[in-house]
Amino acid sequence: MNALEIRDLTKHYTGFSLNHLNLTLPWGCIMGLVGENGAGKSTTIKLILNTISRDGGTVTILGRDNRENLCLSKEEIGVVLDEVGLPEYMNAQQIGRMMAGIFTHWQPEAYAGYLRRLALPEDKPFRDFSRGMKMKQGLAVALSHQPKLLLLDEPFAAIDAKVRKELRAWLRELINQVGITSIFVTHDQDEAVEVADEIIITNHGTIEQMGTPLEIYKSPDTPFVAQFIGHTTVVENYDRLKGFDRIENADKAVIRPEFIKISKSGNLDRYQSAAEEGIVTDVVFRGNRMDITVSINGIEVVGERSLEKDLIAVGEKVHVLIYRLYIFDEEKTYLMENSEMQEQDVFYI
Repeated sequence: MNALEIRDLTKHYTGFSLNHLNLTLPWGCIMGLVGENGAGKSTTIKLILNTISRDGGTVTILGRDNRENLCLSKEEIGVVLDEVGLPEYMNAQQIGRMMAGIFTHWQPEAYAGYLRRLALPEDKPFRDFSRGMKMKQGLAVALSHQPKLLLLDEPFAAIDAKVRKELRAWLRELINQVGITSIFVTHDQDEAVEVADEIIITNHGTIEQMGTPLEIYKSPDTPFVAQFIGHTTVVENYDRLKGFDRIENADKAVIRPEFIKISKSGNLDRYQSAAEEGIVTDVVFRGNRMDITVSINGIEVVGERSLEKDLIAVGEKVHVLIYRLYIFDEEKTYLMENSEMQEQDVFYI
């Protein structure tokens, strides 16, 4: 028996449909449900919790249909939403006493331990907490009644980047230690990659791809996934680049920064005939690297450059070596290697 099984789940709204959603959540797995706003992520969570009615399909939680066991959402599922929803006037101690009267399996010692671990003050009113502290408080509550399934719906939305990164590292560590099965909903792919064991990419109510973060990153199945995952540049006239021929019905290509090597003019040591000449149009400092935008005969691509290398300035002429790219038609993606580089790798004896 799996922790969660969804079969042909369907929900229709005006202008939106969740279309025959199927997924299985094994015990102990952290699954990331990822997609843009309006992809159906929060709708899926509401259907799992049975807070909205479904138009078709089944949701089986812990071996039971969620519509026939309404107590599931109270006792056996921990929930953290983007708005925590705890009483603003209460402090952590008062919240704990209130929860002890709600949950049969409330663990006061575990709750106190989470408060200490998260450095949450016990006597400070909830209204005076920062948003990051409120999320931590919500997690402490969600975990302290020993749920078998944890649902997190955009828990780190509207939190500044530094705190968000700290929170997701902490969340991953805690969930692994507790061993709780979880669904983590987010529109931020970086969060999903850092927190989840498995990722589901959703788009307009359908699942585009399921797999580990590495599988999805290295082998995107659809054009949407190829453009959504990673930091990508979409190029239309890819056949104007050296080493890449146009494939019928595949009109666009995706180039990731790691597919590109940018060198100062005259400093490229290999594959000179495969390299493009370009003009730097933008340079952005990213803390641990520089993002370099280069125009190659009107085609703009973005690559990364180490801070240890000589700086490159806007307006400078550079050599750009594009190792590979993803091309895609309306349904599939294809990885294409630079043919000029492959030809130069042939050695004759």
